[in-house]
Amino acid sequence: MKKWSVILILIFFVSVTFAQIDKNSWPIFRGSSDLSGRANWEIASNPKLLWSVKTNSRTVSSPVVSNEMVYFGNNAGDIYAINFKGEIVWKYSIESGIEAAPILLDHLVVYGALDGVLRAIDSSNGQLIWEYKTENQISGSANIWEANGKKYLIVGSYDFNLHCVDPSNGKLVWKIETENFINGTPAIFHHKIVFGGCDGFLRVADAQSGKELNKSDLGVYLAGSPALASNKAFVGDYEGNFFGINLNTMEIEWKSEPQSDQSALLATPAIDKCKVVVGSEDKNLYCYNLNTGVVEWKFQTNGRIDGSAVISNDKVLFGSRDGSIYLLNLDNGEQIWSFDAGKAISSSPALVKNKFFVLTEDGRLLAFGY
Repeated sequence: MKKWSVILILIFFVSVTFAQIDKNSWPIFRGSSDLSGRANWEIASNPKLLWSVKTNSRTVSSPVVSNEMVYFGNNAGDIYAINFKGEIVWKYSIESGIEAAPILLDHLVVYGALDGVLRAIDSSNGQLIWEYKTENQISGSANIWEANGKKYLIVGSYDFNLHCVDPSNGKLVWKIETENFINGTPAIFHHKIVFGGCDGFLRVADAQSGKELNKSDLGVYLAGSPALASNKAFVGDYEGNFFGINLNTMEIEWKSEPQSDQSALLATPAIDKCKVVVGSEDKNLYCYNLNTGVVEWKFQTNGRIDGSAVISNDKVLFGSRDGSIYLLNLDNGEQIWSFDAGKAISSSPALVKNKFFVLTEDGRLLAFGY
């Protein structure tokens, strides 16, 4: 009995620590595998623009960060590596647009593209390592699952399948077929993969076997990605409904009705302190109570909010298609700071200690310090 207790504790410890974020890196879309968009350090109330870098194409990708390097893609098919001085270190180009954020895994930069190919390139020099081909476009980021010292990439495709790929060689491990496009990023925690798609189902799969465990029919297609916390999944749909779902039973614990006529929820929620924050096509950022789904506050911008917010301690950071970056008080939604970037923002910020990075749709990477 004592031996099994120790094993269970170790499994739990590995699962929990994998979801934590290193203060010096943001290696994955939303910062961690549960997609909660949460950091545990302070953002100053008056950040300063350090530098900006202009690339050659529109982008809706989000940046990722590791070892004082920032990586992101654009619609022209370029992946950039930019150092903390704002210098372009390398660029790797393909003939297909890149909408999703890359994921950083050991020495690899891995990303999917609209040509349906998942690629791994060397983070130090931008050289191609391997390619894995799906049968349709990849619009969402890959996620990472780790067990017994091995790591696996999980990515959805418009070919109706969720794919598990071995990052050491780019080979298929397993795949799960659904009934429509998978266009978001799968969330992962406690060896469970949680993902939605255009078939209107939120599904849970076993990461080890690739077997579907359960699903919940939400009725409307899910354009965004779920975020996980407290053994619940939080996700919005294209009609503006927002759900809190029990991952053990896949029952809907609460559902918040659309807040307006044009309130599609395309962003991934951010979660902390019993609050769930998500942007809407109706130009508002909403804060829901994690346990009840009641809207605690909302903050109106002058443009749609397609990108995902991040939370750091008591502050919320996000961009809007009105061209501004906002910093709000998490408790009451009051504005603390804003910055006029001049062009629409559809990406999610990448946050590390003392810095954060935001992409504008015209292809500029903005670096802020504090």
